[in-house]
Amino acid sequence: MATLLTRNYFPLRAKRDSSRRQQSGRVYTWCNDIGWSRGWKGILKNSLGVLMGVGATCGALLYFLDRSVRAAEPVAHLPSYPWDFEGLLTSLDHSAVRRGWQVYRTVCHTCHSLRYVRFIDLIDVSHTEDEVKAIAAEYEIEDGPDEEGNYYTRPGRLSDLLPLPYPNDEAARAANFGAYPPDLTYLIFSKRNGRNYLFSVLTGWMEPPAGVSLTDQQYFNAYFPGNVIGMAQMLIEGAVDYDDGTPSTTSQMAKDLVEFLSWTSSQNFDERKQMFIRMVGIWFILWASILHYMRFTWSVLRSRQIAYIPKEK
Repeated sequence: MATLLTRNYFPLRAKRDSSRRQQSGRVYTWCNDIGWSRGWKGILKNSLGVLMGVGATCGALLYFLDRSVRAAEPVAHLPSYPWDFEGLLTSLDHSAVRRGWQVYRTVCHTCHSLRYVRFIDLIDVSHTEDEVKAIAAEYEIEDGPDEEGNYYTRPGRLSDLLPLPYPNDEAARAANFGAYPPDLTYLIFSKRNGRNYLFSVLTGWMEPPAGVSLTDQQYFNAYFPGNVIGMAQMLIEGAVDYDDGTPSTTSQMAKDLVEFLSWTSSQNFDERKQMFIRMVGIWFILWASILHYMRFTWSVLRSRQIAYIPKEK
């Protein structure tokens, strides 16, 4: 059948094409078979396809070239540390949070502030209520004015914010050779890959390599942007005496401080994990209830049988 159609169709088409060429008196080319009313649309589509292909190729080439150039830069890439509390069903280690508070109070509070944290926030997180009251009473808080219009100092209360290390920003810059020590409350969220970044910076001080010159107020840190930092290494082994007897090595203090600042950045960290677990449990209960209801509702239709019973003559 196919052979018969081929033999009958193509000779007729050849004769029709030759007669058409003879009548028109023009030279026949393959372009004559293209409908010129739709030809420009095809050309436009082909051009756009070519441009998109060239653009995608150039973009991929530039991306991989940039990656290769960045890999050759003399910048230490942040390692990824296994933080236990980043799992879906894990919470903060509140013993580490308590040790991190000790590190902040002993070492970091001399320059850095926690301006958005109150003493009362520490209750049932790292300390008991009596311990927090004793800690707050050790600070002198400026209050007032009194009945005579004078400002005075008083012992701290649970409702007070943690006092700032400097009275104003200008005093902070003057005490640190022009560099302003940032607030640490939300430092974890303000940096990309914040936990790994902070731990790497706290443990990244080293001697400058050959060819790098520093002033007396500058120090070399492998993970700080630009590698030049105005803060000396403060987490020196033995700088903090932990209440629970944990050895205060540099990496231990850095880890505890990161965990404490993870809590200050998200004080509802554990509550969100609990809400997630409750939500998953409720979802499973609803899913099982809906499944049982659907099986109960459709069981009549699913279990019925259709039989053909012919009529008796």
